[in-house]
Amino acid sequence: MIFRLNRGRREAQTSRETHGAVRGGLLSRGHLSLERVERRLAAILAADVVGYARLMGADEEGTHAALRAILREVGDPKIAEHGGRIVKTTGDGLLVEFPSVVYAVRCGIEVQRAMAERNAATPVDRRIEFRVGVHQGDIIFEDGDIFGDGVNLAARLESLAEPGGICISDQVHADVVGKVDVDFIDLGEQSVKNIAQPVRAFAVRIGADPATVSIWAKPALALPDKPSIAVLPFRSLSTEEGYSLVGEGLLEDLIETLSRIPALFVISRLSALAFRNHEDSPREIGKLLGVRYVLSGSIRVVANRLRRTVELTDAHTGTALWVSRIDEVKNGQRMLSCGMSDYMFTRPS
Repeated sequence: MIFRLNRGRREAQTSRETHGAVRGGLLSRGHLSLERVERRLAAILAADVVGYARLMGADEEGTHAALRAILREVGDPKIAEHGGRIVKTTGDGLLVEFPSVVYAVRCGIEVQRAMAERNAATPVDRRIEFRVGVHQGDIIFEDGDIFGDGVNLAARLESLAEPGGICISDQVHADVVGKVDVDFIDLGEQSVKNIAQPVRAFAVRIGADPATVSIWAKPALALPDKPSIAVLPFRSLSTEEGYSLVGEGLLEDLIETLSRIPALFVISRLSALAFRNHEDSPREIGKLLGVRYVLSGSIRVVANRLRRTVELTDAHTGTALWVSRIDEVKNGQRMLSCGMSDYMFTRPS
């Protein structure tokens, strides 16, 4: 029943309907409770196409046909194999419900591996890649659709995933670790849109073969043809809680700022987070990620001010090239990125 709070001749009708609802027990403590809703615990997988607008702008009919073929040849069979149900599809994504988080994550892994194989011979600008998010939560089921925070969080986790990757919640990670043959990267607590509390997230490290999914088993990568850098997570030297999140925020902001420089190759945030708890030298990290420079640093509180100490290292020689200590919070990030990039561009890449 929908109550229309219009003036004039509808006021009397509204009053009668409201009075009837109160007598019938439909209104309680100022809230409407029209009927009992069906709720259940479910694993939710959300997926969306990376760069959908760009792909459609370049070739609308071709992109649409390719997506339909992918769903028919990869998505539908894998979802059915793992007991999933497609709740809805949109132009650039889909929402799937599974009876188990293990089935949901396994399905996501197999789909992403299949897509990597399909894209191997496709030019980069024409590849169709997905981001996938998986969460388990209590949902509302109505007319074949699902609603609730569990659905919203799956979508937010999907936005945190790298192209071709999967991001899962802490709850899902606890249930699937040891049951799926992949590695995980702890992304820490993430603040996501329209979710009140920070969410701890994990990235699923996917490879063509389970035996080669670990980054530590990969051979050294060739250097790009322009200056290249990996920004590592900032270590918190403060005993107060919460500063590790500040360090991750600085990492994300700095990577985003440097990525705006066309002449600079910057390693993604997800790849950088893989080194959060490792003690590898800058030379080793440079070889693994295929970069010439590695930026590392720490944060701590000094006299009620946040101090950031950063060091730029030549990963080829292991030499510290540039060290800076910044106490200012206002505009400090801009000062840091400008000083570092100016230094790199004065040296050979």
